[in-house]
Amino acid sequence: MLKVKRFVCNPLQENTYVVSDETLDCVIIDCGAFSETEAKAIVGYIEENHLKPRHLICTHGHFDHVMGNGFMYEMLGLKPEYSELEQPLIGHVPPFIAPFLGTVSPDSVPPAQCYLDKDSIITFGSHRFEVQQTPGHSAGSLIFYCKEEKMAFSGDTLFRMSIGRTDFPESDSVDMEQSLRNVILQLPDDTVVYPGHGPETIMLEERQYNPYLSYLK
Repeated sequence: MLKVKRFVCNPLQENTYVVSDETLDCVIIDCGAFSETEAKAIVGYIEENHLKPRHLICTHGHFDHVMGNGFMYEMLGLKPEYSELEQPLIGHVPPFIAPFLGTVSPDSVPPAQCYLDKDSIITFGSHRFEVQQTPGHSAGSLIFYCKEEKMAFSGDTLFRMSIGRTDFPESDSVDMEQSLRNVILQLPDDTVVYPGHGPETIMLEERQYNPYLSYLK
């Protein structure tokens, strides 16, 4: 059984997740730690629970989801894994931070461990995440889906009763519609979705009440 611990990070209230199982293996999803204090809280949880970090994975490359990768590299030795299409965003995180947060980047940008695509599988302990491509919010957006545990980590593709923005230069509303139709709406009703911002949700409710999904049925 998977245990999900959420940390709400940085001024944009981004969700960073530590997901572990009974073997004590864990993965870190979208580390948005803005300060050393936020990073130490994540690492402290891992150490206190004797977890063994295996992967640092990113749903996409917007700065609020990756600005903690440098901390994780320095503290845990983990390099991030993400879509190669996100490299232009992740490789230039510092210039994006100042206009939004009024400060410089809190840490360096570590090199990628590997690039993820639709054929990638994230394995840890006795579990695995399927990687599914969901372009729209950004060109290389991904979700991580665990069929056995009926859970998905949707980044900024799907939120509770909403979806990610498509008005950024790297966004595409047509791609988003296709991702929602061909990936998100294919998730079973009992799938619990953990988004990049805000509370978790369940696909049955999203299918019924999310206005951005209802017209796609």
